[in-house]
Amino acid sequence: MNLKQLSLKLGLSQTTVSRALNNYPEVNEHTRERVKLAALKHNYRPNTRATRLATGRAMTIGHILPMNSTETFNPIFGEFIAGAVQAYSKRGYELSLTLANEDSEESIYRELAANGTVDGVIVHSPRVNDMRIPLLQELNIPFVVHGRDFNNLSDYSWLDMNNRRAFYQATKLLIDLGHQSICLVNGRETLNFAWRRRLGYLDALGDEKIASDTALMHTGDLTESNGYSAATKALANGNPPTAFLVASYVVALGVRRAIHHAGLEMGRDISVIIHDDELSYFQNDGDIPQFTATRLSVRDGGELAATMLLDIIDEPSNAPLTALMEAPLVIGASTGPVKSGTA
Repeated sequence: MNLKQLSLKLGLSQTTVSRALNNYPEVNEHTRERVKLAALKHNYRPNTRATRLATGRAMTIGHILPMNSTETFNPIFGEFIAGAVQAYSKRGYELSLTLANEDSEESIYRELAANGTVDGVIVHSPRVNDMRIPLLQELNIPFVVHGRDFNNLSDYSWLDMNNRRAFYQATKLLIDLGHQSICLVNGRETLNFAWRRRLGYLDALGDEKIASDTALMHTGDLTESNGYSAATKALANGNPPTAFLVASYVVALGVRRAIHHAGLEMGRDISVIIHDDELSYFQNDGDIPQFTATRLSVRDGGELAATMLLDIIDEPSNAPLTALMEAPLVIGASTGPVKSGTA
């Protein structure tokens, strides 16, 4: 069934039906529900081109990534996009992915605004003093940031995980198990999520009067090879750590490999806590998960961020919308008390 046929059945104009399906506030709630029930009953699927004509919208959401970003090859980004697409498809939107050189990002956003090719954008991996936030505010493009720029005190929409609290709790658990030499294998700390995780780690050490050691703090891309090289270097130290706190499951695979190559056993000789994004590619579940982890579904985050953005597009007065998600700590097989004589 097409839009015209559905409109005739309902005795409404095509514009009204289209606006009802897209949750326009000027269509009263009774009519919206009537239209949605009829669409469900008759298995109606909106024609994106017709919706664009009826609403004056592009029916497209933009995701712009730096050309040199590792995110496009990262399963974490893939999971986020999968969640976002679920939200877009429910509301008749499409996704547009653009890769940009860092020096061309501003011109791309300005071109999107001038051409009206997207109705809004998701901002990925916010940096310290991220120029994209004030730029999008200037261009009046609806947006939601996946993360936050803590140096930007303006009102803007964001979805974030409580990274500082999560890594504080993880570090505190390791300390409670007797570990004092804890190696942090983190993401790139020019990104705010990684910097907040370092702060949580340092907060916990400070609260327990444990001196921090920069030699035990490693930053880099969220790859298996970086996890392996960081852990190998730490374990080769004359005073190796007894525990690792790791930024992601993928990085933890490298850390686990380094522990094995050193002739040690994870959970017995070395404790490991990771952040688990609940990736479909790498399952950390079961009665006793392989890794003790702070856990939060990045796919759910993608769906929520996209829904927030679509709600802002439907009703601009909703902005700014913000959501802070907590990542509970789940005990797995990778942690245990510090071995006697190694604390």
